[in-house]
Amino acid sequence: MTGPRETALPLPAPRETDGTDLRRAFAEFATGVTVVTVGGPFARGMTANSFSSVSLRPPLLLVCVHNDAVMRRALHPARHFGVSVLSAAQEAVARHFADDSRPVGPQQFDAVGWSPGAATSVPLIDGALARFECEKWRTYDGGDHTILVGAVVGWSRSPGLDPESAGDRATEDALMYFRGRFREQGLRTEGPSR
Repeated sequence: MTGPRETALPLPAPRETDGTDLRRAFAEFATGVTVVTVGGPFARGMTANSFSSVSLRPPLLLVCVHNDAVMRRALHPARHFGVSVLSAAQEAVARHFADDSRPVGPQQFDAVGWSPGAATSVPLIDGALARFECEKWRTYDGGDHTILVGAVVGWSRSPGLDPESAGDRATEDALMYFRGRFREQGLRTEGPSR
């Protein structure tokens, strides 16, 4: 790993492959599914499963965006972006934002329920399990992807996940992605985790 004052080590020589076998190996890791969004006149949404929390102090998260993706170009001038963590009931939303034939600009959000974030006005997907508003903090070269780290400036959780309103059980599953397919049978939280 590299830090602010460390130097990156050279990458080892890649193993000869067409990428298919490596892609299949990566697909053995089940992930949640998110929609990454930017607002404004060049509003854009993109389905992504390369998402991770990074830090609580300061609050940071990351997403990875392919360098050839239209979303990377939309993120470049944007100061803020959003991340909506999809529920198992939102596979159609994930497929919509993965479809290259959807409308461009703000019209692509007409097909889904969304609302502007309270802190940044970025589009956030209604019904998502969690919704994050971020200010771009850092970007890093990630090979054929760009690693975008965002400082979290606002967030919310689905009311069905609030132990105060739902007892000790969550009422919604997460949409999962495993072996190249969406899975509606996600992970249900059985109580507070520590």
